[in-house]
Amino acid sequence: MGGASRVGYTPLPDGGVRYDLATRERRRLSVVAHLDGSRTLNVYGTDDADAGALSLRLAADEAAVLIDAVMPARHSPSLLATAELGLVAERIGIPEASRWHGLPLGGTRMRTETGVSVVAVLRRAEAIPSPGPDFRLAGGDTLIVIGTREGVGTAGEILGR
Repeated sequence: MGGASRVGYTPLPDGGVRYDLATRERRRLSVVAHLDGSRTLNVYGTDDADAGALSLRLAADEAAVLIDAVMPARHSPSLLATAELGLVAERIGIPEASRWHGLPLGGTRMRTETGVSVVAVLRRAEAIPSPGPDFRLAGGDTLIVIGTREGVGTAGEILGR
């Protein structure tokens, strides 16, 4: 077995992120995290990143299943098992031509109407943690929210997804 694995992180022009991993066994793979929540997994047969052996696009729900299979949250004592508490964490995208563009987060009344908390906003390659009610939304933003399944669904409706 070789040295420790290495991970690289590359922001992409479309707002996604590519993670590159070199394993101890000198295998290479990359995961592209797209803004819509989907993932593309690339596995390379050699050290040559241009000689891809397999490329697999996963929808957001498929990626979530794969992530749980690789690193099950229920087996990690440091992770909040939100499903057991009746909570879900989800990404909600704001359409580019949203009526909320330029308006403050508090104006959506999302927390009051749904009980959902916005824990972060992803804007291009930037993450804005814990946005306050005065935070101005922009079309194309992705909100990371936590709440009940029903509340998150209603929050998505409010934001017009």
